[in-house]
Amino acid sequence: MKLAEQWRRIEAELAADWADARLELAVGNAAHYARAAALLGPANPGLMGSTLRFQASRRGADVGPDAVGSLLVRLDEERIRGTLTILGSAAAESATQVERRSLADAWDAELAGLPPDWSDLYAEVELTSSDLLDRGALLLAPLNPARHLERLAFRFRVARVFGYGASGAMTRRCLERLDEAGIPGTVTVLRALSDTHNVATQGPVWYVEGKAV
Repeated sequence: MKLAEQWRRIEAELAADWADARLELAVGNAAHYARAAALLGPANPGLMGSTLRFQASRRGADVGPDAVGSLLVRLDEERIRGTLTILGSAAAESATQVERRSLADAWDAELAGLPPDWSDLYAEVELTSSDLLDRGALLLAPLNPARHLERLAFRFRVARVFGYGASGAMTRRCLERLDEAGIPGTVTVLRALSDTHNVATQGPVWYVEGKAV
């Protein structure tokens, strides 16, 4: 069965309120592994042994379910065969759940879903009211946050060991500061890279909507 068809079947079996689906692709021919990873590049696949892991999200992240389907069609067109399985999924949270859950706890949950060798992240904090933007920007200042379009959101980079971005500990502390100030919102990891090695640079560069971040 082609990979795009496997994804359609998986998606059809997900709960109606699913928000994120964690996927694993076992490539049938080891010689096609590197090419499969390259074609799945926009989904930032994690290399886990002989498999590729990535995520489909309906929560405003860069790779939604339709985009995942399109990427898998590209693999099918190049006759890359394999087995796509779902590792788990998460339901969308209600507005009440979002308000009750602290941003620091949400950050811990986001990290728990990443590969253990993650090295660089591109993340977003979205607030619930425009009245909170100025105060939120001040409390998040150590993360060098950037506003995203017209949404009530700030985006920032995180580096685990070295390179460009705030540390994970600093990120959590800034989110705790928002919690302490009673500023509700959501936090989401948009992109992740694993085991990067900097060579005469401060780390990897992502291009989002034509801009380097």
